[in-house]
Amino acid sequence: MYAALLLVASTTVMGADVSNWTGDVDWTGVKGKGAEFVFVHATEGPNYKSPRFGTQFSGALTEGMYRGAYHFAQPHESGGKEQADFFVRNGGNWTADGRTLPGVLDVEDNPYNNRNGLNSCYGLDQDAMVKWIGDWLSRYKAWTKRDAIIYTTTSWWKTCTGDTKKFAKNPLWIARWGADPGELPAAWSKWTFWQKAEKADHAGGSDVFNGSLSQLHALADPPVRLLISGGAKSRSQYVLKLSNTGAKLATKINISGKTFGNNRLTYAPKACKRTATTVKCTINSLAPGRSVTLKFSTKPRGAKPVGINFLVGSTKVTLK
Repeated sequence: MYAALLLVASTTVMGADVSNWTGDVDWTGVKGKGAEFVFVHATEGPNYKSPRFGTQFSGALTEGMYRGAYHFAQPHESGGKEQADFFVRNGGNWTADGRTLPGVLDVEDNPYNNRNGLNSCYGLDQDAMVKWIGDWLSRYKAWTKRDAIIYTTTSWWKTCTGDTKKFAKNPLWIARWGADPGELPAAWSKWTFWQKAEKADHAGGSDVFNGSLSQLHALADPPVRLLISGGAKSRSQYVLKLSNTGAKLATKINISGKTFGNNRLTYAPKACKRTATTVKCTINSLAPGRSVTLKFSTKPRGAKPVGINFLVGSTKVTLK
């Protein structure tokens, strides 16, 4: 208990969560109470969209808050991929505006058991539930290139997924109303968000982010991620490949290269300018999930080892 309280008392950022049931929100008042972020209910199951989502989501941004959308799962109604598609198409798509947090999959106790007659796990066994969650998360990432946040309770996760560790890379939003977040599911050693109370002294629920405001910004505005690969196809043929593995558009990628070992350049792509021994290239833009391959030709002289040293941004690559 004491250790958990120390964790909460360290660097954290206050936030909120709202839904249609919250009604119209005074975002100036929410911000004035110290909340820096909010999660907004967007969709539920395969066909419900919150009628207040649009105004709530845009209202938070107007006040300069970070905002994220969440989907309330109904795993018995349709597949995970179908519900992820519905979420993304109805407000859950991530936007690289520096203020939008990754989307949230809300998986918790079945609140409609008096209507649908199903248990807290919606009638799914643990293997089926893990597959459903995996389908939803993978589909969301295919759409957005972001790892969705998982909202859940430890008790539900243990009961309905068997305390699976499969989704440890997804940030955890733990729900536990009380003085501390308590025990976490086995997959996570720390929580990213914590819903500490159903109601706060502002509209909606009371939440905290486990980190600084700059770390919260980094979650909303991740860095460009480039994978750089390539190699020598022969002593005179070289290939450099750049792949955007992140979620943001990469722009103005500067590449410089210099031959070594008495190796003279004879060909470079149109995006490049070359001399006999140096080359400079600029890739104006590279979308998430896309790659570009640059091919170079040289005329080696002598028997000594030859190749090209490249600098892509601040990353050094040697092809030889």
